[in-house]
Amino acid sequence: MQFEKENVSRKLIHELKYRNREKIGKILAEWTTERLDFQNQKPHLLVTVPLHPRKLKERGYNQLHWFAETLSEFYAIPFDHDVMKRNHYSKAQALKDKQNRLKTENTFSMTKNISGKHILLIDDVFTTGNTLASIAWEILKSGDNKVSVLVMAIDE
Repeated sequence: MQFEKENVSRKLIHELKYRNREKIGKILAEWTTERLDFQNQKPHLLVTVPLHPRKLKERGYNQLHWFAETLSEFYAIPFDHDVMKRNHYSKAQALKDKQNRLKTENTFSMTKNISGKHILLIDDVFTTGNTLASIAWEILKSGDNKVSVLVMAIDE
């Protein structure tokens, strides 16, 4: 989906993230299954971008969990929401100015040793790519892993 001002995808993602409408994640995952075919490249594990514990407490849920869990069930791929942790509390990438969007060093770390796996990294909106790149780097440097990325929407 394109994540543009005043369109349906923006409204859906905002409802999912900020208005406690977790079931939208399940609906978006069901739409995704109609379009996503792994062929012979099926991942071993689904991993979601983590929220900082403070943000998780404020929001009460991670908007990516139902999405990932629905995909997990459909494709029979395990998920692990605890593989990555967010080390610092910060505002969303979309709310940062361009200079601060580039500051992602040491933002994430692995909580488990994973090696030799194909990991599908899941996020809601691709804004700058910095969040996904930071997490992918942590996964890649921790072992002989492969990382693929799936996002719900792209913000251009």
